[in-house]
Amino acid sequence: MTDPETRYKELVDILQKKGTRLTSHRVALARLLSVSEGHPNASTLYLKLQTQFPTISLATVYKTLALLKENGEVLEIVLQGDSHFDGNKPYSHPHLVCSVCHQIYDADEPLITGLLEKEIEGKYSFKIQRHQIVYYGICQDCQNKTSSDGSDRKGIDSE
Repeated sequence: MTDPETRYKELVDILQKKGTRLTSHRVALARLLSVSEGHPNASTLYLKLQTQFPTISLATVYKTLALLKENGEVLEIVLQGDSHFDGNKPYSHPHLVCSVCHQIYDADEPLITGLLEKEIEGKYSFKIQRHQIVYYGICQDCQNKTSSDGSDRKGIDSE
């Protein structure tokens, strides 16, 4: 993970360069994204900010995230109709999603996507702008809970 202070300055800098008014709400969102270790959705970010800024609007959160995403500073991960955001690793990388607890994990393994993308672009005459690779399974914590409480995996998988 990037140093939170450095990442915060990068996010504020891009907002300034784009001529966005640096309100206390936007600055606080940049700070929150810079220290985030997970993949929060806009509602989660909004609720965290609302405790400090009761007048913040969900629209401000969405607009700021959209601006940061357009400029390659936030990665949007769309899962089952809900967008989650990665402010620390704004580049395409694989994610692991637990089918039980729905936790999202980063997979930092190197990918051969560059080669695959060129092959797909050539074969289908398709210009790839971004990609998303998601693996679904059961995380270690949920596996441990399943084995310790005597449940079988069929019961978990069918939920």
